Amino acid sequence: MPRRRLVSPLVPPNKSILALGLEGSANKLGIGIIEHTPNGETIIRSNVRHTYITPPGEGFLPRDTAQHHREWIMNVLKDACKVAGVGVGDVDCICYTKGPGMGAPLQSVALVARTLSLLYNKPIIGVNHCVGHIEIARVITHAHNPVVLYVSGGNTQVIAYSKQCYRIFGETLDIAVGNCLDRFARVVGLPNDPSPGYNIEQLAKKKGRKLVTLPYATKGMDVSLAGILSSIEAYTLDKRFRSDLELDSSTTDEDIFSPADLCFSLQETVFAMLVEITERAMAHVRSKEVLIVGGVGCNERLQEMMGIMAQERGGKVFATDERYCIDNGIMIAQAGILAYRMGQETMLEDTTCTQR
Repeated sequence: MPRRRLVSPLVPPNKSILALGLEGSANKLGIGIIEHTPNGETIIRSNVRHTYITPPGEGFLPRDTAQHHREWIMNVLKDACKVAGVGVGDVDCICYTKGPGMGAPLQSVALVARTLSLLYNKPIIGVNHCVGHIEIARVITHAHNPVVLYVSGGNTQVIAYSKQCYRIFGETLDIAVGNCLDRFARVVGLPNDPSPGYNIEQLAKKKGRKLVTLPYATKGMDVSLAGILSSIEAYTLDKRFRSDLELDSSTTDEDIFSPADLCFSLQETVFAMLVEITERAMAHVRSKEVLIVGGVGCNERLQEMMGIMAQERGGKVFATDERYCIDNGIMIAQAGILAYRMGQETMLEDTTCTQR
């Protein structure tokens, strides 16, 4: 039996409603403005983002990331308002990321959100970062009531909606899939621009041919990724490993493997695990829809593997491109405007942040 089609509790607004969303939970600083119209249309007025990029081999520290956000937030805000053709005083509510995320960057953005709320006398709404990803993807893809695979640098969860709450069916037991990919990218010296995960995807797609053996660690509805990362890092110390500079057209030894082969193997193994637990959730809730959200959701190989599984079940996969799957301000605006329309508002003394 398919899942029951949900009826929205939202009442159509009497006039257009504008929301300003501010996102800064990690190295992406994003501000967006969204509009809900009386006829039920959702219009993305602007979605501006600036990314803090570190040198190859380095991650981003909370203190440095927060400094980046403080330096760029006014420019990003001005650009977002200019693209949208409105001022901060024209919006109906101000939405910010309450968490989860990195403490210092979250606080830097929340401070600006509180300041704007007080300056322009606008209600402020704290938004869960994960819910923001899901809600904007539902708008873009028109997925109605899917099983959600949320994969990013800080989160790996299989989620479904029930009784006006998002319920977690499975998740990582240690590190997130995006963190796993990013850390391995640093090990093999891939650049952080535009993102380590994207560069792993491209290297695996263009040059990856050999599949090395890695642990396959699904535990019921959960996955474990830390051991896989340790295992593939160990391959870079193996005598059979050759860097791209050491490989040439004359290399014929079948035992030799390259960084591209390791990137390929890491993706194939980890993504197969994610497809497996997502399929279990689909069977459990009798869903025919899968929605992939989060930064890793941009990965075309993950979308392809998930699509094969969904097609075999007579289902369909929904995903967005990098404009909306990577952290952005418009997802916070969308989740916030939904809360605002339901009568919710965060009291100023409660506009705190949480890292979990």
